[in-house]
Amino acid sequence: MRFYRPLAPFAAMTFDLDDTLYDNHPVIDKTEKEVLCFIRQYDAKFSLFDSEDLYVYRQAVLEMEPEIYHDLTAWRRQSAELMFSYHGFNREAAIRGADEIMSCFTYWRNQITIPESTHNTLSVLAEKMPLVAITNGNVELAECGLARYFKFVLKAGVDGRSKPCPDMYHLAAERLELPTNQILHVGDNLKTDVEGALCSGMQACWINVENKNLMQEPEGRLVPHIEISDLDSLISLI
Repeated sequence: MRFYRPLAPFAAMTFDLDDTLYDNHPVIDKTEKEVLCFIRQYDAKFSLFDSEDLYVYRQAVLEMEPEIYHDLTAWRRQSAELMFSYHGFNREAAIRGADEIMSCFTYWRNQITIPESTHNTLSVLAEKMPLVAITNGNVELAECGLARYFKFVLKAGVDGRSKPCPDMYHLAAERLELPTNQILHVGDNLKTDVEGALCSGMQACWINVENKNLMQEPEGRLVPHIEISDLDSLISLI
């Protein structure tokens, strides 16, 4: 545990999800493989598709609607609809196909292995103060067994622009009825979590599980209040 700024008393904690509370890389890799397999089997037109083919439609949607990147779920759905439309499916069939792809995606996206230590730490923290999840992603807390620890969850797109924009940070403070400086945000990303929280007026905790050097990180433009290497270190702060 390293302190870089004086840590003031805080009355609530907000958390990033992916790569903060669990390792997100394996589930994303598995999800993308399963979704691609589903698409290949959906229709002969897609049997030879690879990830680069899907990327083309994602980029096309982004060019048509640049702000869509704030909502990863909507971006994925619209990309699927465009893929079907481009290959001759009518509007109804395109929507139905996109629904089925999104169902496949949602299932595999939430097959997350949550470390027991994460459950233990969140359980202790939740007894002491309100916890809130703030995510740019699209994991469903109820599906992966984390919902019971959090007062509410804010997701980019439906609840504002993605981090590091201040929208969700400010909304969390508003719903908690607390000033931002009485909230400690915990996350793994120096740009979206640390910089985003600090610029929104919150205190920031960087979880550095890979033992990175803060001063050598290209995104480390703002120094967090505190750096930890494992989640259970937070218990000592309350």
